[in-house]
Amino acid sequence: LLHHNSKFSQLKQLHKLKTHFTTTTININMTLSNTLALGAGCYWGTEKYVVNDFQKRFPDSIKTAAVGFMSPDPDAMKDPSYRQVCSGSTGHVEVLQVELNDPDKHFEELIKFFFMFHDPTTKDRQGNDAGTQYASWVFCSDDEQAKIANKVKGELQSLVTAGKVTSYSEGTVSTDIGPSQLFYPAHAEHQEYLDKNPSGYCNHRFRFREWPSLN
Repeated sequence: LLHHNSKFSQLKQLHKLKTHFTTTTININMTLSNTLALGAGCYWGTEKYVVNDFQKRFPDSIKTAAVGFMSPDPDAMKDPSYRQVCSGSTGHVEVLQVELNDPDKHFEELIKFFFMFHDPTTKDRQGNDAGTQYASWVFCSDDEQAKIANKVKGELQSLVTAGKVTSYSEGTVSTDIGPSQLFYPAHAEHQEYLDKNPSGYCNHRFRFREWPSLN
């Protein structure tokens, strides 16, 4: 089970970070943690775009991935059900928990890609899906991840302001960035849902496919 306090701490040794699914080893020689969680609306589409489409660009970049729930509030309800999260009353966000093989190479690329397939300007909403559970969120596992995520968010805002990205609904990028908290995996039938149900519900699409230059 991954749990992070509100303040990031420096890794001083090899740690075993346990989730409900796997045990992840973080090497102190790596600049970044290899684990993060992304909220981009309904987690079925988030999983499809990250696990399938991101890996078409960067093969073998994803070590593990699982859909589930995470709240920015460390005191939020423990182990909420899907129905409880969908009510919008628990404060949890539908997320994809991702473990990268090479975070130094792929973390920033993943954050950029994350902004390509959902709308980060519609706070707590993606298309017809509305509620805090559908918020745009980047849950980071260390302060270096947060620094990079905020840098990319800032670059994106500059691109939107300059008219280089025009496919969003509004003009302000409202994605939240903060520390990872407890991750609760969804039931097995929700994992790899669109692989098992290719015609299933997906409210995501590419807003743009290449990261523009400000120059």
